[in-house]
Amino acid sequence: MRATWNGTVIAESDHTVVVEGNHYFPKESVSWELLEPSATRTTCPWKGQAHYWSVKDAGDSGQDVAWSYPEPSAAAKQITEHVAFWRGVQVV
Repeated sequence: MRATWNGTVIAESDHTVVVEGNHYFPKESVSWELLEPSATRTTCPWKGQAHYWSVKDAGDSGQDVAWSYPEPSAAAKQITEHVAFWRGVQVV
């Protein structure tokens, strides 16, 4: 699987974990130099608290395009150390 933003590869892995239709990429497969941490946090009732990242220098369209659960619940342990993408990031 490959996650791209405007043609630039942000993550690539043959070993994603699919949860609720989202591909979670291993953290080591992410090009972190293209992302910056966001202050956004959300809570999922069964996965825990999500932390977000935005595409550097992409403005509002690149805001909060990636998320992960640093300490997922026991029910979501399979996504520990994994990152998912949305909002304009193509995952194919």
